[in-house]
Amino acid sequence: MAAILAIDADALSVDPIWLVERLRDGHRQGIGAVERLLLEEPPNSLMTWTAWQPGAALGAKLAAVFPGNEARGAGPNIRSVVVLFDGQDGRPQALITGESFTRAKTAADSALGADLLARPDAATLAVLGAGAQAETQIRYLLAVRPSIRRVAIWNRTAEKAQKLAAGLSVPGIEIEAVEDAEAAVRTADMVSCVTASREPVLRGAWLKPGTHVDLVGSFTPEMREADDEAMRRAWLFVDTRRFAVGHCGEFTQAIAAGAIVAADVVAELAELCAGAPGRRSAEEITLFKNAGGGHLDLMVARAFHDLAIDQAQQD
Repeated sequence: MAAILAIDADALSVDPIWLVERLRDGHRQGIGAVERLLLEEPPNSLMTWTAWQPGAALGAKLAAVFPGNEARGAGPNIRSVVVLFDGQDGRPQALITGESFTRAKTAADSALGADLLARPDAATLAVLGAGAQAETQIRYLLAVRPSIRRVAIWNRTAEKAQKLAAGLSVPGIEIEAVEDAEAAVRTADMVSCVTASREPVLRGAWLKPGTHVDLVGSFTPEMREADDEAMRRAWLFVDTRRFAVGHCGEFTQAIAAGAIVAADVVAELAELCAGAPGRRSAEEITLFKNAGGGHLDLMVARAFHDLAIDQAQQD
C-alpha cells in the first residue's frame, strides 16, 4: 500500500482566494453524503464530521472543542485531525493535522458566503470576538472584499481585541480594537461574529440597511450569537440547511420563539453557487450562518492534499 501523506496544515502557504474558489468548485460538483456525530461533556465537545463525494473522495474529521483552553493558556480551543481516502478504491491518502486546517475551512466558508451576498462596495467590517479564529476570518473576508478600508474588533475581554488589532497589519486598512460593540456594528457594512457565546452578542436593532452578517460561533442549539430581531430583519442564508437550521441556536431558538420559520432560509451555499439569487438590493440585510459540515472538510482536505504535493515538488 502506498504511503499515507502526512500533511501539517500549519506548514502550507494557502492563498485565501484559491481556497474560496476550491470550495465554490466543490459545491458545484455536488456534496454527496454527509453525517455528523457530536459528543458533549459541557462545555467541551468532540465532533466527528464525515463526507463522501462518490467516485472522488471520502473523509472524516475529528475535532476536540475545549472553549476554555485559550483563556487558561492551554493552547487553541479547537484541535483536529483529518483523514482523506481515495474515492476510487478507499485507499487512505492523507492524514492532515494543524490548527490552521479548521481555521482556513471556516474562514473560506464564510468568505464564499460573503462573496456571494455582501455588497461589492462594503467598506467597514466589524468583528465580534477575538479568539483564535478571528485573524483568519478577517484575512479571508478582506480577500473577497478588497473594498474594505476599516476593521473594528470587539471582544468581551478588551485586551484580546487590542492584541489582535496590534498584531494585524494590512496596507491601506485601518484595524482597531473598540470597546463598544453596538457602535461598531451600527457603522459596519459587514459584521462577522466569531464567539462561543450562549447569549446574543449581536442585536438586530443595531444593523443598518445593506449590512451583511456572518455568524460563525454557534454549533449547538444552546449557543447563539444573534438575537431574534437580527434573524427577523435579515434575508437568511446558510451553508447547509441540515446543520444550520436543526443544530444552531440562532435558528432553533428563533424558530421556537416564533421569530422565524425554517422556510425563511432563502438558499444554502450549494444553491447559491449553482446560480440561485442572493442579495436582492443594496438596502437588504443578508445573514449567512456558517454551520460547518463534513463536506466542507472534505473539500478543503482535497485542496490541501493537492497543495501539499505541489509545494513539495517546488521545494
